Amino acid sequence: MDTLKLRRIAIDTYRENVAFLHRDCPHYRSEGFQALAKVEVLAGRGAMPVLAVLNVVDDVAIVGPDELGLSEQAFAQIGVPEGSPVTVSQAQPPASLGAVHRKIRGERLQAWEYADIARDIVNNRYSKIEMSAFIVACAQVGLEREEVLYLTQAMVESGERLDWGADLVADKHCIGGVPGNRTTLIVMPIVAAHGLLIPKTSSRAITSPAGTADTMEVLARVDLTPDQLHDIVRRERGCLAWGGTARLAPADDVLISVERPLSLDSPGQMVASILAKKLAAGSTHLLIDIPVGPTAKVRHHQDALRLRKLFEYVGDSLGLHLEVLLTDGSQPIGRGIGPVLEARDVMAVLDNDPAAPADLRDKSLLLAGQILEFDPAVRGGTGQALAREILESGRAAAKLRAIIAAQGANPEPPPLGGLRHEIPAPVDGVVTAIDNFQIARIARLAGAPLDPGAGVELHRKLGDPVRQGETLYAIYARFPADYRFARALAGQDSGYAIAEPLGDHGAGTNHWRVPIRVRSRT
Repeated sequence: MDTLKLRRIAIDTYRENVAFLHRDCPHYRSEGFQALAKVEVLAGRGAMPVLAVLNVVDDVAIVGPDELGLSEQAFAQIGVPEGSPVTVSQAQPPASLGAVHRKIRGERLQAWEYADIARDIVNNRYSKIEMSAFIVACAQVGLEREEVLYLTQAMVESGERLDWGADLVADKHCIGGVPGNRTTLIVMPIVAAHGLLIPKTSSRAITSPAGTADTMEVLARVDLTPDQLHDIVRRERGCLAWGGTARLAPADDVLISVERPLSLDSPGQMVASILAKKLAAGSTHLLIDIPVGPTAKVRHHQDALRLRKLFEYVGDSLGLHLEVLLTDGSQPIGRGIGPVLEARDVMAVLDNDPAAPADLRDKSLLLAGQILEFDPAVRGGTGQALAREILESGRAAAKLRAIIAAQGANPEPPPLGGLRHEIPAPVDGVVTAIDNFQIARIARLAGAPLDPGAGVELHRKLGDPVRQGETLYAIYARFPADYRFARALAGQDSGYAIAEPLGDHGAGTNHWRVPIRVRSRT
């Protein structure tokens, strides 16, 4: 077979291998290639082939007729220099695609079929179109609880597993949907200061204004290798790092890259995703936080109870000691939304600042207390008091600072955005609702998390009285365009609802009109 010259195309195609052929390439014409077909690229006899989705171009500045271009991810996988001879041929469809077709028809799949699907996904045999079909089928047809177990096992087995050499490795996870809920940075040092092992591998934000790793990165390095993680955890009993460098459940990472643009997060897939990551990270004891509220990810108590049962079934089946807490998801937690603002809240709580947000402190103590009770030496019901003692004594703050130093303190912490705009209350009244989703959208438009100093700082929470003209929250941004976008969205709908008083009905009485949604006039 004739060869082509390899060319590196500096495009990040985000977890999808893409190959580029010129329309006038003789191979393109003779082999009958079509755009979006899957091709197999080989860099020599005995080398592992790279599978990619084909794009066809007409511009020789991108790729010439005698060249084959590979996107950044695919070029890294093939492992030979630019200009090397390569061959290209039609790729066979993944063998597991038949199981996907069966799922689309509503059939129940077996453990080995999920294992084959996960293996083919990790080996880049699926295009994003084919993965979308699998994800939509699982979401629309649904996964029986045994299928959730099979999918979890398949994703764990698709990558590496960390082994901490301990019988009790604690972890926690919040399913999300509540802005500012940065309890992990407080819980982890409390638990580590007690002496339990709590190596946290957390995610960066995908659709939220900040992930746990984004907020920790304000303070310290988070891109650590598995060897670095082990060294830090041996010394400090805890860490907080980005999980992307450890190749934990990589099939899940690829599926997430497709799920997010589709805005699909079905219960079965969510449970499998969370538990696969925790098992691969070596966790033995896990606390799950499910916030429930009208604008949270889980909006109804009955849905939360069903989700808890599913978590418990899969966790028990895989030998994971698992506890699930249903918490208040009616409003953002803390005051800051965005990496810098959230890091400021965390340090205020750890330093026992009287002005620290009480809701963030209280929820962190609740979660930390529950984890401390995983320790057989801690009597049931005493964990929260023990967590409070560790926090108030300063041991938790000292532990986080030691972990920051071990991971590598950020030498130039990002500043808060220099552009600031306040959203005022248009009437006297009381705050009766805060829309989690809308507040998160405003913070993201302001630039968070890509700009760590951007975001939203809340001045009023649920139940707070407010006078006309007083600040509900402030928007922070660095770039004028982000600043304008965020202000415009807040002007359309601030995310706050305020009930107006009906009038003077006598001292000690509270009579309110129907709550109104605040529209900013600015």
